[in-house]
Amino acid sequence: MKETDISEQITPEMKREAEGAARDRSVNARWDLNIAIFLFAVLIIVIILLFQDIGIEIVAPVAVFGLSMVWLVGWKRGNELYSRYYEEEMAKQEYDLKQTLKEAMKETVEETIEERVQKALRDRWK
Repeated sequence: MKETDISEQITPEMKREAEGAARDRSVNARWDLNIAIFLFAVLIIVIILLFQDIGIEIVAPVAVFGLSMVWLVGWKRGNELYSRYYEEEMAKQEYDLKQTLKEAMKETVEETIEERVQKALRDRWK
């Protein structure tokens, strides 16, 4: 079968399944060690600023900026990972579909060969 034939046989249910799996994987992988370290760095900066008796008018915007950067980086990473994981899941779906079709064709061919052998044996014994 051609690649276009396989792509056409992917159902909307398969696409939804791939989207769900990609979404789950990207949500789990969004918050990695780099983001955690950055978040702790923001926390340390805020604590140091507070211990240096710097006013809340300066500390609050620094904390908000740091938290918004953590959120933005996590969101961006999540979107990138979602795209990559979605492609992987769709490739996996196509591969599974190809394997299923190959097995079905192999069984059909084996049945056909078996039927031919049986027919030849029956004809020979007649």
